[in-house]
This record gives sequence, C-alpha cells and structure tokens, in this order.
Amino acid sequence: MTTPSLDGLSGARADAPADALTGELIAAENAHVAHNYHPLPVVVARAEGAWVTDVEGKRYLDLLSAYSALNFGHRHPALVAAAVDQLGRVTLTSRAFHNDRLGPFADALAALCGKDMVLPMNTGAEAVETGIKLARAWAYRVKGVPEGAATIVVADGNFHGRTTTIVSFSDDPQARAGFGPFTPGFLSVPYGDAEAIARAIDENTAAVLVEPIQGEAGVVIPPEGYLRRIREICDEKNVLFIADEIQSGLARVGTTFACDREEVVPDVYLLGKALGGGIVPLSAVVADAAVLGVIRPGEHGSTFGGNPLACAVGQQVVEMLASGEFQTRAQALGEHLEQALEALVGAGVTGIRVAGLWAGVDIDPAYGTGREIAERLLHRGVLVKDTHGQTIRIAPPLVVRATELDWAVEQLRLVLAG
Repeated sequence: MTTPSLDGLSGARADAPADALTGELIAAENAHVAHNYHPLPVVVARAEGAWVTDVEGKRYLDLLSAYSALNFGHRHPALVAAAVDQLGRVTLTSRAFHNDRLGPFADALAALCGKDMVLPMNTGAEAVETGIKLARAWAYRVKGVPEGAATIVVADGNFHGRTTTIVSFSDDPQARAGFGPFTPGFLSVPYGDAEAIARAIDENTAAVLVEPIQGEAGVVIPPEGYLRRIREICDEKNVLFIADEIQSGLARVGTTFACDREEVVPDVYLLGKALGGGIVPLSAVVADAAVLGVIRPGEHGSTFGGNPLACAVGQQVVEMLASGEFQTRAQALGEHLEQALEALVGAGVTGIRVAGLWAGVDIDPAYGTGREIAERLLHRGVLVKDTHGQTIRIAPPLVVRATELDWAVEQLRLVLAG
C-alpha cells in the first residue's frame, strides 16, 4: 500500500475557505440527514492507509481512525480482498440458516480471546446490550439472583453507546437529557476506584461492566492495578467481569486487549469497531460456555449478526492480529508519539495521556477549545476530533509512519503557536 507524500501539505491550504462542492454536499446532508452529529467541515471521497482525500482533492492525515474502527488503515489490501472475494459468493443468510463463514470466524475469534464461544452482532452498542442481557440471564440461571433483581456496577464517565438502556447508566447530559424514563438496575461508582466497586456489590450483583481505558472521556487511563483488583473482587464475590474493549481492544494500545496491560482476563469481552476492519459493521460478545451458554434459541439475535460478509472480513482481522505485528507497531509508535507530544506540555497543552497509539491531549483554554483546535488542524491537513470541551483524541491507523506522526505534531505546535 502506498502512502501519499507529505510534500506540499503544510501551508498550501492553511487559510483556505470551504470550497463550493464541499459546501454543496454539506448543505445537502444537513437538509436530509438528522442532525445527531456535528462533523468537521470536510467531505471525504477517497482514502488509503492513514490518509483521506476530500472531494476537492485535498489530502488529510487521519488521526481519528473512525474512533478506532480503522486500526488497520483505510482499505487495507488483505481486508479488501477478503471482502471482495466474499461479495462474489454470498453476503447474507440470516441466522435462520447456517453459513460457511460463521463457524471459522467464531473459532478464530474465540481462540484469540482464549474463550469458548462467540455471539456475533453488528455495532458496539449491540454488543453492550447483549452483554447486559447475558449478565442478567447468568445471574438468574446460574447465580440464583431473584428474577428482576439483578444489578450491574458501572463506572462514572463511561461511554458504552447511546441506546436507551445504555444512556440509563451514563452521566453524559448530552446523551441522556430528555430521553427518559431510564432502565433501572445499574449502580455507578468513580472510575479507577476498585474499592468503590467492591462496596457497591451485593448478593444481587450480576456483573461489573467497565472500559479498561475510557476513550470517549478523553483516553482516561485508570491507576495501575485497577483491572487486577476488579478481577479479584469479581472472583471473590461471584460476579462477572465484563470488559468493554470496543475502542481499546484489537491492538490499539499495544496489546491485543487493553486488559492485557495488566495480564487480566475478563469473563466477557465486548468487541466491535476494528473487528470489522473498517469495512463492515461487526461486533461480538466473547465468553466461555459456562457464561454465554445460558442464552437459548429465540432469546437474542440479529438478522445481520454473523453474516458471511462480515465474518470473512472479521476472520482476516483475527489472522492479522494473531501475527502480533500491529500490537508491536502500536506500542513503538505510541512511545514515539508520547515523546513528541510531551514537548507541547506548557505550550498550549496542559496534559497528555497515552496508551499504545492512543492519546488524549488536553488543550489550555487560553489557546481555544478542543473543537477550535480541531478546526485549525483541519486547515493544516490533519483530522482529529474533540471530546469533553478541551480534549482532542489522537488515534491514527496503526499503519501510520513515525515521520507522519512527527509532521502531525508539528502541525499541532504551529496551530497552538498561532
């Protein structure tokens, strides 16, 4: 895969206004698409590797990776080949019938996770909803919790999706306000405080559901030992440990799963985003048969879940992860990125948090909001996204080069310098 040159990117469009075609396409979208997002004013038409090209032919370095759905880059040749090959055979059967791709995919993914079984879905939020149903079913059918009494302990500042049940245990007013009544059965405790989890658990607790690293919150990394202590608490109290690895998993943080950073294995993995290779929606709940086996026919499902097209791409993703190449790249490039970003602390940046090739960068309010900095970077050929006001997230495709990261950080330095 070739990567566009950096030559001529900086300066050439530093103050360029939105072009006519870009404006027309954005206006058409605004007229007919619900306004549930506030995207940056760029219209992408093509992409390859770590780079995208807009409708006017301008190129941008992608430092978002579709919120880590593009860990392997845009249109990775092996993933495109898997998709194209499957498109010529069969794309959908529903789960009313078997297909020849689901079994091999599930076998490979279960092996990668060290688990017995896989329940395939499509989106990350579907995986979370599935995990919640699974935890409750396990609590009633295995643990013996009275019907209707099961609870799940979650963490403050969480982001697991925006469905009605999920926002019921969110503390994000933007996702929650005006959407009640909410689903009961959740107790939220401070993120990073394992002993608060222990205190929240009682005889009716089904599970602890946490993100090993909170991505939407700004790449918030918990204290060392947090995940290990959760594992111990769940073992002591007969409670499931559910790890939402939808953003943090699949090589993003330099290990296959973020839980691997503490050598912890949860009872249930929730996976998504990069599992579909940036080509198709694909998510999964992965657990041992003693847990996932409690789900019976007719109790849960999805028409597209486990479709052969997604499974073909997903199996290729698993094979790529099995090599360890992307985990190694994420770790090495993340160390390189962290060193580069540290030079900006005190010069428009108030703090950074880095895990593998994933960084949260806090912008000094005197230099602008996260959104304003993202817009200025856009004009310099760099795509990032803000979160929670003053933070920008950096999560490039894992195929990015160190020199490209250096160039991107230099653009951030220039933006902050005014």
